[in-house]
Amino acid sequence: MPVLAPDAESERGIPRSPSEARRSEEAMEELEHTCPQPRLTLTAPAPFADETSCQCQAPHEKLTIAQARLGTPVDRPVRVYADGIFDLFHSGHARALMQAKTLFPNSYLLVGVCSDDLTHKFKGFTVMNETERYEALRHCRYVDEVIRDAPWTLTPEFLEKHKIDFVAHDDIPYSSAGSDDVYKHIKEAGMFVPTQRTEGISTSDIITRIVRDYDVYARRNLQRGYTAKELNVSFINEKKYRFQNQVDKMKEKVKNVEEKSKEFVYKVEEKSHDLIQKWEEKSREFIGNFLELFGPDGAWKQMFQERSGRMLQAFSPRQSPNSSPTRGRSPSRSPSPPWVFNKASPPSSPKAASASLSSMSEGDEDEK
Repeated sequence: MPVLAPDAESERGIPRSPSEARRSEEAMEELEHTCPQPRLTLTAPAPFADETSCQCQAPHEKLTIAQARLGTPVDRPVRVYADGIFDLFHSGHARALMQAKTLFPNSYLLVGVCSDDLTHKFKGFTVMNETERYEALRHCRYVDEVIRDAPWTLTPEFLEKHKIDFVAHDDIPYSSAGSDDVYKHIKEAGMFVPTQRTEGISTSDIITRIVRDYDVYARRNLQRGYTAKELNVSFINEKKYRFQNQVDKMKEKVKNVEEKSKEFVYKVEEKSHDLIQKWEEKSREFIGNFLELFGPDGAWKQMFQERSGRMLQAFSPRQSPNSSPTRGRSPSRSPSPPWVFNKASPPSSPKAASASLSSMSEGDEDEK
């Protein structure tokens, strides 16, 4: 049964054989883009280029930066390339790769890492070897693919092999390998996209810190168990560093003792202040109670006055009523009876008062 293919002949109603239709479909499939897509999950490191290279046979049309920023083409990601040494991988490297990854809406970031041989030849020795630097890049979240043994200068063959659309790097001219700027031909081709450097952090700065404070880090590693041979330290320097470590430990102990002493003194002062404050409060309370009891207008004086008045009232004679009958006596002044006290001279003691009372009773009996 004839099959109509979706082409000009099918539009005219010309039937095609099944084999011709199959060949046409296979040709269309070959023209589809099969480029690797950006990583969607971060549960595994980025692959190496030789493990998952772009085998897409569809032609990669040349893009402008404006087109790529608008999100075209829609059927494949924009392949961005960034290269470097990436020794002592730090935040400046990560930030540059983040900028390269976010240049366009749909980007696939390839990162080229130069080998030890190229790096030692054109730039100098590295702290990390090439395998360590490869692995550091694989575990960066912005990287989709790592290209090992990347070239120092990009060639058209390399760009074509990896289907690279744009190259991302900082805009400072990079003079090396006999060239004033190794990215000059990339810029002229309109494939260069600049990124911004991170000020205050670089591999050279980190190495400078280590070299400047070499003694500190040598002592640190000796203290952590490394041998003088591993640190390439002489016998004399080893003893010096170990002695300095002992001195630092002693200083630390003295410092801890001083801090504890200050803390103890502070606590004692705080408690002393509380005790003095409580003593002052108790003293004021005691003085107030004493004055309230024994002061000029205190309760003790009032009580003493009341008791004295009662005693005087008990010892003073009773007055005869005015209506009592009078006996016949001479108009002359009679002598005062012995029981009448003189107002000016009250009894001097309780014994005197009792004697006067007894005399008064005797006088009453004589009258009867």
